[in-house]
Amino acid sequence: MAEDSVDPETAYNVIRDELMLDGHARLNVATFGTTWMEPQAEKLMAEAADKNLVDRDEYPQTAQLEDRCLDIIADFWNAPEPDHPVGCSTIGSSEACMLAGLALKWRWKERQKEAGKPTDQPNLVVGANVQVCWHKFCRYWEIDPREVPIRPGETTLHPEDVATACDENTIGVVGILGSTFDGAYEDIAGMAKALDKLEMEQGIDVPLHVDAASGGLFAPFVDHSLVWDFRIERVQSINASGHKYGLVYPGVGWVLWRSEEARPEELVFRVDYLGGDHPTMSLNFTKPGSGVVAQYYQFVRLGYEGFKRVHQHSRDIAQMMAQAIGSMEEFEVIADGSDLPVVAFCFKGADTKTGRPRKGSYAEKVGYTLSDVADWMKQGGWAVPAYHFCADREDLEIIRIVVRNAFSRDLAQMFLMELGRAVGRCDGTGEDPGRPFRH
Repeated sequence: MAEDSVDPETAYNVIRDELMLDGHARLNVATFGTTWMEPQAEKLMAEAADKNLVDRDEYPQTAQLEDRCLDIIADFWNAPEPDHPVGCSTIGSSEACMLAGLALKWRWKERQKEAGKPTDQPNLVVGANVQVCWHKFCRYWEIDPREVPIRPGETTLHPEDVATACDENTIGVVGILGSTFDGAYEDIAGMAKALDKLEMEQGIDVPLHVDAASGGLFAPFVDHSLVWDFRIERVQSINASGHKYGLVYPGVGWVLWRSEEARPEELVFRVDYLGGDHPTMSLNFTKPGSGVVAQYYQFVRLGYEGFKRVHQHSRDIAQMMAQAIGSMEEFEVIADGSDLPVVAFCFKGADTKTGRPRKGSYAEKVGYTLSDVADWMKQGGWAVPAYHFCADREDLEIIRIVVRNAFSRDLAQMFLMELGRAVGRCDGTGEDPGRPFRH
């Protein structure tokens, strides 16, 4: 910090120059987060930046916008009583997951106490592909994470494996609608069916939480017939990130429960020292109103049909890219945008059930890694994640591309051209810009 103050313009210019060292957000295909909004939405966010949404008495209209968003989302998720949703906005999906997990633990403790059973060994069943926030939840609240392995050659949990991992100390099962690793939807309906069978045969009643951080505000528009939400009776809570396919800048999230019973009243606090008497359920006492305002703007601006057009466009771009990458001799596509608009690919011959490259395949003889490809892409300004898959499939190295709103066909073509150049640099064949489109 400088000893003397400076004028606002000088401070602005100094910090702006430093921020220019960051990567270009539009060329970041690593993040699921929204990187573009209309100027009107940005202006509304700036105008709401000073509003703490916890103070509902002082900012009643912003609070009203939150309630309207909850009503809209409850409709999307087929809540039993969409006109009276049980939920709240959050800073993001991590906080939403923490709140949903706490509700699961609290309800489990109450059931155990009523049955005269111990409450000191709770566990949560998750897949090896689960997002890291669930590991945080388990560590912070002293819960045993029952991490179910991913079957060889698969990328999501098998429903029967979920039920096998449960016992009377299981507070819940987490299903994922849109994996962080490859964008795939897990079979939520299949999980519920397996848990129904478990209850029928063993009397163990295990609730489902759907971590729909990415898919919760995507699937309702382009996969309307997919049954994953509150239409499934065993689903007790759902979370989503507004700052992902809700098309809002970070950070805003949403969590809804099936009913008041699913969200224990004991976890709701009431305060009156901000004016009025208002219930609150959150991990902190500060909640920016700007994200909620921007979320409502997107709902009003786009409507259902607008969201559908935006998301279908993203899926079309992803599938076009997947087709082009799949035509290259070096790569095979693992995720082609059929679920979330995410493309994941590996070296040809690397995606096997044995963990070893297929004999004679490109993956067996290649002399460089996908991390090398990603490093060369970075030289062209692209932020590209190359990483090993989740536990039990660590042998599989992939590159993942997330297609978001405003990722145009032109940008997709630029990416593919740069990918061809990166491969050429890695294998020493040059920088032929036509490489991605060879057939």
